[in-house]
Amino acid sequence: MKKICFITSSRAEYGLLRPLLREVVGDSDLKSQLIATGMHLESDFGLTYKEIEQDGFSIDEKIEIFLNSDTPVGISKSISLGISGLSEAYDRLKPDIVVVLGDRFEILSAAIAAHIARIPIAHIHGGEVTQGSFDDAFRHSMTKMSHLHFTSTEDYRRRVIQLGESPERVFNVGALGVDNIKGLKLLSKEELEKDLDFKFQKHNLLVTFHPVTLESNTSEGQFKNLLDVLEGLDQTGIILTKSNADVGGRVINKMIDQYVNNNSQKAKAFTSLGNLKYLSTMQLVDAVVGNSSSGIIEALSFKIGTINIGDRQKGRIRAESIIDCEPTKEEIKASFEKLYSKEFQQGLASVVSPYGDGQAAKRINHIFKNFDVKGSLKKAFYDLDFNVGIKVG
Repeated sequence: MKKICFITSSRAEYGLLRPLLREVVGDSDLKSQLIATGMHLESDFGLTYKEIEQDGFSIDEKIEIFLNSDTPVGISKSISLGISGLSEAYDRLKPDIVVVLGDRFEILSAAIAAHIARIPIAHIHGGEVTQGSFDDAFRHSMTKMSHLHFTSTEDYRRRVIQLGESPERVFNVGALGVDNIKGLKLLSKEELEKDLDFKFQKHNLLVTFHPVTLESNTSEGQFKNLLDVLEGLDQTGIILTKSNADVGGRVINKMIDQYVNNNSQKAKAFTSLGNLKYLSTMQLVDAVVGNSSSGIIEALSFKIGTINIGDRQKGRIRAESIIDCEPTKEEIKASFEKLYSKEFQQGLASVVSPYGDGQAAKRINHIFKNFDVKGSLKKAFYDLDFNVGIKVG
């Protein structure tokens, strides 16, 4: 049997991988392996490896990379620890394929270690662009190390090919986040209010804001502008999820704690909601607010709006339900006015997601079973036949 080794380092990424994990675990022709690392093992981020185990999955290896600092030096040290620990785990598990998703620095560690060990890599969500984050370069670097590519749209598939990857190894399967929504039995409003100890109000918002890592010292000011606007919203319940282990993330989390302390009658924060509670919350709110990719991809399935602030998600394909705005108080306030306008609310019913039909996991699993990975090892750069028309002199 082919041994398919999944790497997960965060709550969001595990949530996306879960439907694919279930497909592989349930396939008698494949053997799944699972390595948890990064935020999953940190108490500051909710020890979310426990959620994986509660879902019934066995974790084969836990690799600590000590995310006790979100400075550039601290992140670089975590990457080096990840490469070291994951390389040893691969040596013990001897997988046939390593599966990585997205663009985070912890996952870059996993790809580097697998590349050096000459283990074929399958990369999910390649070809995307997030211009406000240095994770963008990590994603494209992983593309160049990977042997199989599973993109969420055809445009992203073309971009992976543009990066020099052979078209026969690049598959547009759709987004796993859509699979997740279709495959989960979401909690009712009453169940969720009890679980969260939170009373939904006339209006409700799900807020997630991550640092804009390619900008220096701007995230604190941007997030304060958002909090100031939220302060002025009447009859509005606000559920905030805390930032990832990015440079500057701890500052945002402290601001969240202070805001909730001052607005306990309408706001509540969570280090990690978990996939089920997060999506169950999303189905009950008016909008996803902040700069998370979930507002670009998953929110579409619930026919709700998204207020996307700043440049972190700039470059992603988006539907008409996305309201993009600059991170100023004036623009954020104007975005809420648009969100609640009659014209915008009526238009949400006809929004179509560009991210597939919820069958991505089945497509990927089929390719794992039938694609000869060892026979497809990368030997050359795939050159596109075109003339860019650049003249020198």
